[in-house]
Amino acid sequence: MTAQTLFVTGTDTGIGKTRVAVALLHGLRAAGFSAVGYKPVASGCEATAAGLRNEDALALQAASTPGWGYDAINPIALAEPIAPHIAAADAGVMIDSDVLDDGHARLAAASDWVVVEGAGGWHVPLGAHTDFAEWVSGHRWPTLLVVGMRLGCVNHAVLSARAIGAATPLVGWVANTLPPIQPRLEENIACLEQAITAPLCARVACDPRADLALNPLPWLVRMRERE
Repeated sequence: MTAQTLFVTGTDTGIGKTRVAVALLHGLRAAGFSAVGYKPVASGCEATAAGLRNEDALALQAASTPGWGYDAINPIALAEPIAPHIAAADAGVMIDSDVLDDGHARLAAASDWVVVEGAGGWHVPLGAHTDFAEWVSGHRWPTLLVVGMRLGCVNHAVLSARAIGAATPLVGWVANTLPPIQPRLEENIACLEQAITAPLCARVACDPRADLALNPLPWLVRMRERE
């Protein structure tokens, strides 16, 4: 078995990548697929008796098809809640793309889908000479952009979409409504629909109690068509 892979990135940190990735995993599993989340690099991990643990990676693990240990979901866990390359340098850890590749390969060999969540935005560095953009585009993984709907998001979203689309297929984007609700939200979403050539795949409500069981199948079909 070789999995389909979808990379989830965002316009910034704290804008809802994990919420969307978890919803995708639930949607894929509800459709009958085996699906696993992958958080290759996570900073801001808490020390536990079992080792460093990251809240986002734990959420991905809980939403995945059962049977995967934490280390499979998050092979590089870093304590400090700062940029991964800086946290890694402080910890004396090298973020090796071979380690990231090996972790993905193990998940992909036993799953229908792997949903990979990045850290922060598209060009977040992994070291002095590489970043997430280079790693993902080297695999030509289709990418989903999560836009945190707040003041300033139009510029961030358009720049991110253009950078992603120049490097790897951009399957679409998700409008994630952040609190407090952005003034003129509908007009900002309409503006982005005009500015981003990839489709708006979903809107996520601000209310955390909202149903996040996205049905990813229609736009995953479009993703294959765009590859």
